[in-house]
Amino acid sequence: MRRITALVLGSSAFVASAALAQQPSDLVDKGRYLATAGDCVACHTAPGGKPYAGGLYINFPGGIGKLATPNITPDKETGIGNWSDDDFKRAMHEGITKNGSYLYPAFPFPWYTRLSDDDVRAIKAYLFSLEPVNAPRKPADIAFPFSIRDGLLAWRLAFFTEGRFKPDPKASEQVNRGAYLVEGPGHCGACHNGSKLVGASQWSGYLEGGTIDGWYAPNLSGDDKQGLGLWSEDQLTTYLKTGAAPGRAGVVAGPMRQVIEESLSKMSDGDVRAIAAYLKTLAPKPTYTPDVKSDFKQASAAPGADVYLNRCVACHRPDGQGQPGAIPPLAGNGAVLAKGPETVIRVILGGLDAKGEYAAMPAVGVGMSDADVAAVTNYVRQTFGNEAPPTAEPGQVATLRAETQTMLAGNAPCETVADPTLAGALKQADAAGQLKDLKAEQMLPRVATLLPAVRQAAPKADHAALVNGLTATYCQAADRNAAGLDWPTAIGTFAGVVYGQLKNPSRVEK
Repeated sequence: MRRITALVLGSSAFVASAALAQQPSDLVDKGRYLATAGDCVACHTAPGGKPYAGGLYINFPGGIGKLATPNITPDKETGIGNWSDDDFKRAMHEGITKNGSYLYPAFPFPWYTRLSDDDVRAIKAYLFSLEPVNAPRKPADIAFPFSIRDGLLAWRLAFFTEGRFKPDPKASEQVNRGAYLVEGPGHCGACHNGSKLVGASQWSGYLEGGTIDGWYAPNLSGDDKQGLGLWSEDQLTTYLKTGAAPGRAGVVAGPMRQVIEESLSKMSDGDVRAIAAYLKTLAPKPTYTPDVKSDFKQASAAPGADVYLNRCVACHRPDGQGQPGAIPPLAGNGAVLAKGPETVIRVILGGLDAKGEYAAMPAVGVGMSDADVAAVTNYVRQTFGNEAPPTAEPGQVATLRAETQTMLAGNAPCETVADPTLAGALKQADAAGQLKDLKAEQMLPRVATLLPAVRQAAPKADHAALVNGLTATYCQAADRNAAGLDWPTAIGTFAGVVYGQLKNPSRVEK
């Protein structure tokens, strides 16, 4: 899943290296678009680190270990400042470094090999336009024998084939562009392929869904139940641009949320629609047999039903249909229907920010036992007409709990407000001061007073931006003992109050 890189084909390609040399700004701009659309910064930036300076640890499956991403700024000592065009091209197309060693397939060269030479050169031009950052690479922690790079030769011989993208002569120009983006620079299969073997396997279980970093990347085939078969091209395009789509259950979560926010949302509409058009050509590929067990047919007596009634029913309703336009349904939800339960578990444990017209979801799992989280996960995956396998177990929940860190769960830093207009509006309204010593019973009147001023100063901010911005401000400013609630409950309640005021404003007595 992990990153989609846009690339303009055909007439937009540069025609000669001499022309490129005469238009360096154009080449850098093109590379900037490619790198931004590909979200390269996400993998090559450590938490709190400088962009593209590396240092983010990537976990290998199967307990093999972890590897820190390298510095790809033009620093000559610790980055790629001494790399020639040929050095960079060799890494992108062949997975071989400047010194001749093999790259681990955590770097998606099995997909980047499909990039054109012109676009590889543009990406390098952009990276070399950045400010050099001196950032030595962090040590790897990889178990023997995988720590020996020469041992990667066997993997390469078995699973890697170098070669540029070849369009399908029977497909339209739009579909071919989408195929190029998905199969090549987008490296969607790095997350969405069913089998990744030692870190990456190019076409194994092609886009049929798979586990990545403790999340489940969904099936992208045309299957009606588990995949995109019932999605229209318009719905899929909207989802890829915004993280939600009218008429479809659910909102984006996990790593894909970052891909949309940092990458897909910044791509051209034509590129995103091309991806949607290509994905809609994929044949159905179901990945599991529907599993309906007799003890789940009587929903009220099923394991996890009591947890659902106590924790979930107020928002998601007894029939799992949610609240139209406010709370996504669980019935028919793609994340719920996935082959693996990881995404459902993660959302229960970490909550979700507001997205589009949907409300934020509090981190309800913080106060639940591992057994209860597993039980309710299996319940929603087997009830409301859902037929996903009930495979969640308390041990799996415990592992994912340790890995799930979010603002709403109270175990991660407060988020920041990226939109400068909204940040200015919050400051102008003294939102931090207004929310500092807030008690639970003061949330509604205080938000009802504060919100109109913020909306007036930031009239273009949508509901999700206002909910998330005010919630982040509350997180940063609040005395966490003032509300009289445990912190995950307090911040989740606050986010709900803001959303409620946006949908149904209360009058404030003066």
